[in-house]
Amino acid sequence: MIKKIDWYIIRKFLSTFLFTLLIILMIAGIIDFSEKIGKFIDGEMTNREIIFDYYVNFLLFIGGLLWPLFTLIAVMFFTARMAANSEIISILNAGVSFRRLLRPYMIAATVLTLVYLFASHFVIPTGNKRMLNFIYTYIDTDEERGRNRDVHMFVEPDKKIYIRNYRKNDSAGLSVRLEHYRDNQMIGMIKSERIDWVPKTQKWRFQNYQVRTFDEEKESFLNADGETLDTMLNLSPADFIDYSDQQNMMTTPELITYIDKLKSRGAGNVRKYELELNRRSAEPVTIFILTIIGVSIAARKVRGGIGMHLAIGIGISALFIFLSRFATVFASGESIPVLVGVWLPNVIFGGVAVYFFTRAQK
Repeated sequence: MIKKIDWYIIRKFLSTFLFTLLIILMIAGIIDFSEKIGKFIDGEMTNREIIFDYYVNFLLFIGGLLWPLFTLIAVMFFTARMAANSEIISILNAGVSFRRLLRPYMIAATVLTLVYLFASHFVIPTGNKRMLNFIYTYIDTDEERGRNRDVHMFVEPDKKIYIRNYRKNDSAGLSVRLEHYRDNQMIGMIKSERIDWVPKTQKWRFQNYQVRTFDEEKESFLNADGETLDTMLNLSPADFIDYSDQQNMMTTPELITYIDKLKSRGAGNVRKYELELNRRSAEPVTIFILTIIGVSIAARKVRGGIGMHLAIGIGISALFIFLSRFATVFASGESIPVLVGVWLPNVIFGGVAVYFFTRAQK
């Protein structure tokens, strides 16, 4: 049963969180605007695009990026004020255990976790797509990285394509080889000097091609020099484009589908997508951990007051960010498994939370 004191703490928690969120987002928006104002003035974008395509989604991105840390700062700020005003001591002296005191904090943390979980999987990626499309179109036009040399991809379970060079400007591939396998044995191959994407038919056109077929020890050869062949492949020009932040532009269902597609083609750049997929579920759990740490530290009345508690909170936030990025870098480089890299900060800080909870003011 939720009592008046629970509602009091829940309102304090959520209102302080929203206040912290708005302040930090306002500062982030002002700093970013001061850096990009020159490009906004000289660029061809409209005011509507700047506001709704970029800044609305930029602030959404920053909010999602720092959501757990906003939680820690909010918890420590209002709990430290309650401790300074002797409210925490009064609650504990009334016979309320520290474990019971923690209940409204965890209720509010659950609300923030559910909101963050939904936003991470669906809302923020949709906003990122609009924001990054704006950036790649008007701000950083060179951020697009293409797979344009020595491309190997499976277009079907038994068909593999190799393209020595791919040109994005005209959607053409040079020195192409389409291999057909059966029972791990090559049974056919089409070689072509060039293939072109035909938007009207959504097919690839082979130019000056050769066809080889293998039947046990027999081989047949067809030289179609000067001729063309239109072929439907599970491949499009978009498959040759790989933005540096492409994983942030997909909702979770889209990301899962894309990872399966890359794996079926034998692509080697799957890891960053798997990291992003697992991060979206791991970071919301951090809210519970940081809430316990924040309450356990800030509930004790100490010299230095709120300033000391905020300094401790910022220090813990910095350590968490450092450890999170450190683990992610190692996971990206295949030094450690993806799940370990994503969940390691939660495991470590979960232990820290248990330590502070056992030493919290009773």
